[in-house]
Amino acid sequence: ILRAALRRTPISADCDLTYLAAKTEGFSGADLTEICQTACKLAIREDIVHEATINDGDEFEEDKDFLPELLPRHFEEAVRSARKSVSDRDLAQYQSFAKALHQSRGALAGTTGQSLLSFAFPRQNSCGNEVGAEPMEDDDEDDLYS
Repeated sequence: ILRAALRRTPISADCDLTYLAAKTEGFSGADLTEICQTACKLAIREDIVHEATINDGDEFEEDKDFLPELLPRHFEEAVRSARKSVSDRDLAQYQSFAKALHQSRGALAGTTGQSLLSFAFPRQNSCGNEVGAEPMEDDDEDDLYS
């Protein structure tokens, strides 16, 4: 989720998204997206201040190598202000529901009475015929275009 939310965002190599994911265990996808958006806003604000400083003439030479990117401090501040919207109790209830649903789906059977857990399409050869089936004969009488 973090990688998807930040897919077009320049991120410093110092930012360990795996560590961030581990520390935000139990946060919803919306919570994680909010953290990413907050970190981006912090970086943008910082860049605006940096640009204003350059334009005010406080710095004699423009920093041409400056490339705004998300830094660990942006994520640290964003995580400190984040809140977990799904309680541990709600997560436990969801996991129980998901487990029960998975078990009930395993018991489902198709119209033949066989379990659908081993569903697979019949194998076909390069001619489109089922493997082991008799090859289709060309029947000129049924050809619509002759």
